[in-house]
Amino acid sequence: MSTTTAPEPRPPAEVQPAASPDMSHLLTVVVSVVTVAALYLAREVLIPITLAILLSFVLAPVVMQLRRFKLPRVPAVLLSVMLAIGVISLIGAIIGVQIAGLARDAPRYQSAIQEKVQTAQGSVLGRINEISKRLNNEAAPPVPADAPGVPPPAARPEPTLPGTEGDRRPVPVEIRQAEASGFELIQKFVSPVLGPLETTFIVFIVSVFILLQQADLRDRLIRLFGSSDLHRTTEALDEAGRRLSKYFLAQLMLNSAFGVMIAIGLYFIGVPSPVVWGILAALFRFVPYVGSILAAAFPIVLAAGTEPGWTMVGWTAALFLVTEPLMGQVVEPMVYGHSTGLSPVSVIIAAIFWTWLWGPIGLILATPLTLCLVVLGRHVERLEFLDVMLGDRPALTPVENFYQRILAGDTDEALSQAETLLQERSLTSYYDEVALKGLRLAANDAERGVLRPQRLERIKNAVSGLVNDLVEVPDRDPPEKSHKEDPELTSTTVAEKAVPAQPAPDVPLPPREERAGNWGSETPVLCLAGRGPLDEAASAMLAQLLTKHGLGARVIPHEASSRQQVGRLDTSGVAMVCISYLDISGSPAHLRYLLRRLRQRMPGVPLLVGLWPEGEAVLTDEAQAKAVGADHYTSSLHDAVTACLRVAASGAQETGAAKAVLEKPLPG
Repeated sequence: MSTTTAPEPRPPAEVQPAASPDMSHLLTVVVSVVTVAALYLAREVLIPITLAILLSFVLAPVVMQLRRFKLPRVPAVLLSVMLAIGVISLIGAIIGVQIAGLARDAPRYQSAIQEKVQTAQGSVLGRINEISKRLNNEAAPPVPADAPGVPPPAARPEPTLPGTEGDRRPVPVEIRQAEASGFELIQKFVSPVLGPLETTFIVFIVSVFILLQQADLRDRLIRLFGSSDLHRTTEALDEAGRRLSKYFLAQLMLNSAFGVMIAIGLYFIGVPSPVVWGILAALFRFVPYVGSILAAAFPIVLAAGTEPGWTMVGWTAALFLVTEPLMGQVVEPMVYGHSTGLSPVSVIIAAIFWTWLWGPIGLILATPLTLCLVVLGRHVERLEFLDVMLGDRPALTPVENFYQRILAGDTDEALSQAETLLQERSLTSYYDEVALKGLRLAANDAERGVLRPQRLERIKNAVSGLVNDLVEVPDRDPPEKSHKEDPELTSTTVAEKAVPAQPAPDVPLPPREERAGNWGSETPVLCLAGRGPLDEAASAMLAQLLTKHGLGARVIPHEASSRQQVGRLDTSGVAMVCISYLDISGSPAHLRYLLRRLRQRMPGVPLLVGLWPEGEAVLTDEAQAKAVGADHYTSSLHDAVTACLRVAASGAQETGAAKAVLEKPLPG
């Protein structure tokens, strides 16, 4: 008498209690508040240092280029800084001359603008008053002057002659200041210039020392943030510094080109001091979204004060409306891709934050500073939270995002994510690397008992709807991108778990009429779901992929293979059976019994078992795989589809469980 070993009972599902907050969260808040206070109180010192750091990023490629010409580091640094001083001095001189001309003609521009404003107000208000009076006259009839109850007109006061007792007009008084001495005149004109000159001097001195001590500063940062992993931290900091330098230099060149285009356009339009507005446009363009709008406001107002009409105003506005989209949507993507690496919300918040801290300089430095923080967050593990808060990449991985959306039952959002990911990967890769892993998260939560039956049913419906919506999507590799992306903003770092894109299965399959045996039927593959609550969803994905590659497949639930129902299972035209398991719960005894029943029902039909959880012993232990009794084992939908296509193409139908084949992932 044979005895049957019952499957081991599952341990009771337990939900771990929520962790109580510890002191680290409070410490983080305190450190953040202290940091913001220090940035505000020490702004007089930190602003020059920050400008020096950004200037060193811009000058670093120039220094490296000079070093390639066998120039020592010290002369290369000094020459680069002197070149920067010369350019800034030239720009300052041009701005000074232009501002002097504007100041001389400022009263005329002011009068013209006030006249236009008064004319516009008079036209609008006069029209409103006229309409109001007309409505009042129509509503109330005129009252005669001699009507009872109407007060008599006030008596006009008699004029008072000058010099009489009734003359109470004020006596004009003129106050004259003493002549200023030469020292006071010098102090009056030099004092406003000393502050900017002092800041400029500090910026260049600090930049020189940063460029000279670049290696030493890098070592100190390694000591602070990653001394436990010198290789990775050194490589990350070098790569981040090099790419930031390239980005800032490219941004500076693009903004300078934008300023030149604006200056030339304003010159031909006739707006006074076009060079000043071109430089201002280049500076303000460091502030995304709103910088160009702010830069356009000044020349538009000046154009209104230059010409009596509105033609110059229209041409000036049109210049900015054409130049900004041309630069942002055409030139920038060709230089360093479509994205700055910052989310739009973080850009606006950063602009407000740094302007509040450091004033107008903070507004210009907001985007470069925020970008520096994001790059550090992508390369330094301790600063990863900066990338999560400020970066434009999703805070959740694609797998977590998928699970969150099906958990909410939002099929439309899951489909939107799928369409985005399918632009750079095949459908098989999306199912393997995103959907199946998301289903594993759901299966783990179901095993722990944290998913209620209603929520589990919602997940099933969401996944089923997603698979149905993707029925028209072909399973093929996407074309290569034609535009150039900035590698710094698209590279995989510690802040983002990579989702590798594997190629679609590519096994040639003969026409259906030329296939052997049941492989020529309409649905030669039977996709059987495991006993888990979400295994049927995985089987539906496999069946869809097989159908897209020319092998018809149908999905049946696990109950159809039970001891009571397996005898009534429709096996007509079946050439292969694929069984999907997201979770086999440790012991594979029930899987062995299932395969035994299927062999009795369909002798000679090869059986494939897809064990989607990674690390199962059946996938690595050949002895255990042979004991279970399947013909093929796979750990991905890609390998399952490839195995079915190969068997169908060869026409071979391996029988029995004497030879178990462990399918390995294809290279590449």
